[in-house]
Amino acid sequence: MATKVYVNKEVNVNDEGFLTDPSQWSVDIAREIAKEEGILLTPKHLEVINYIRERVLKGETISMRSINKSGIVNVKELYELFPNTPLKLACKIAGVSKPASCV
Repeated sequence: MATKVYVNKEVNVNDEGFLTDPSQWSVDIAREIAKEEGILLTPKHLEVINYIRERVLKGETISMRSINKSGIVNVKELYELFPNTPLKLACKIAGVSKPASCV
């Protein structure tokens, strides 16, 4: 298993850089992952990330549609916050597994 160091903390990651243990996540780690991806986290980013974490950690499947229906952001706004691969990128920053729907 691979590891990375974020904010002086070693975390376990898979070969795509997703945390393998969501309990190792913190907002500071999210900021560093986002920075690596060229994103400066705003309160709106964190609102989406917290929604994703809450749902995934409850065992729910997350999708673009569920985020759109959350009332936090619509699909267009999600693409603006997390360019190119919004769901995959948001989940990576949120410290949860890559959704099955993402390639």
